[in-house]
Parts: sequence; structure tokens; C-alpha cells
Amino acid sequence: MTLQNLDTPARRARGLPAPPLRAFLSRYSLVIAFLVLWQASGKLGWISPAVLPPLDAILGALWTGIASGALVDDIAISLQRAGLAFGAAVGLGIPLGLLMGQLRPVERALDPILQLFRQTSALALYPVFILLLGLGETSKIFVIFWATLFPTLLATVGGVKQVDRKLIEMAESYGAGRVQVFRRVVLPASVPAIFVGLRLSATTALLLLIAAEMIGANKGIGFQVMNAQYNFQIPLMFAAILLMAALGLAANAVLVLLQRRLCRWSLD
Repeated sequence: MTLQNLDTPARRARGLPAPPLRAFLSRYSLVIAFLVLWQASGKLGWISPAVLPPLDAILGALWTGIASGALVDDIAISLQRAGLAFGAAVGLGIPLGLLMGQLRPVERALDPILQLFRQTSALALYPVFILLLGLGETSKIFVIFWATLFPTLLATVGGVKQVDRKLIEMAESYGAGRVQVFRRVVLPASVPAIFVGLRLSATTALLLLIAAEMIGANKGIGFQVMNAQYNFQIPLMFAAILLMAALGLAANAVLVLLQRRLCRWSLD
């Protein structure tokens, strides 16, 4: 091993990266310890495997479900529901947030009713949505949309308001009009905050998806969680839960990658 591979205090002081293995362990050691403890607790009898199956049993149930195609159909249906709701929330939340952030009269008119809606739990309103829209796909998508809209909307409004006023004044001093200031200054400066809202909305969409699919659904990952619990298929239940967690991590990773590509100037 050469001196360049050692993670010394001098190396850290110079801002050089740590060796890959050390960097990996410093970031994921607690996760690895948690997974090892989970596996050992079931195998060694610390916790009944009927209540908390070991990881190999859960992964076996996950592989069986995917290989048979049953979980693949559930994944596709769940992603369709969450994707439609998330897309609708983004399509409404970002333009409305930009409008509210730019025009004070619009914000004053809409903020009270939006704050009222935001403080009302989407799950509490789910029975209302079922009464109005029925027990089919529409109510499930709408309750996810309802909960997903507000993180994106509020993050967008906050991002517009936090734009440095000196940047706007500088652009105006060079003769930029209102539209140019918005396109060249306000919108780019708001993008990092908007992505924070998008990541929160993506997480919220998957959380509400589980709850929505537990009522009146016969397909989807949330349905599989509830159905496996009813039939005491505990490994399959945990497999569906881990699958949903993996989808959430994947969605967050995609948004982080997209943010890094679009906002390189803010990450330097």
C-alpha cells in the first residue's frame, strides 16, 4: 500500500477523498450492522421468525414473487398510480408556485385556502374522495395527488421568494425586462428549491400509495402488504415493504441525479 492510499489527517486536510472502502463503510456501516442484526435475530432465535423473518427468507419470497410475475404486475400498477398523481402534482404545483411567488396579489388570494387544505390530512379526506369519486382508480390517484401537491407547491413558492434581490436588480440595470428576469434569473435560481419539493413529493406519493391500495384494491404493492398480512405470509409482507422502500430510494436517486445535471452551478 502506498502512502497515497492512506486516509491520513493530512490527506483529509488537503481535501483529498478517502479510499473507496473506507468511504463506503463510513456511509453505510450502520445500515450493514442493522441488516446483520436483523438476519442474526431470526436465525439465532432472538425474535420469532414468524414475527420477523430473517432476510434470506424475505429475499426468497421477493424473488419468488418477481419470478412468478405476480409482484411485477403489482409494481407496474403501483408505479402507474403514483406516476400519474406525481405528474399531475408537478404539472400544477410548479406553475402555480411560480405564479404565487412572482405575483403578491395571487399569493394573498390563494394562500389562506391552500393553507387550510394543506393542514387537512389526505388520509382523513380519503373517505370523502371515495364518496365523491368512487372506490376505483380515480379516488386512489386523487388522494395521492392531494398529498403530493403541497410539498412541490410550497417549495416552489419559497424558492422564488428566496432569489437574491441583488441579482434581479443587476439584471434590470442591464435592461432586462420582466420576462427576461424571470427566465434568466428567477427560474434558474429557484430550481434547487423546486427539486427539494420534488423529492419530498415523490416520497409522499409512495407513502400515500400504500394507504390508498389497502382500501378497495385488488392489485398493487400496498394490496400485497395487506393481503400477505391477512394470510399470514409474513416473508411476502416484508418483501413487499422492502420493495416499496427500494422504489422510494430509486425515485430519490433519479431526482438527485437530475438535480446534479441541471444545477451544477449550485453544487460547486
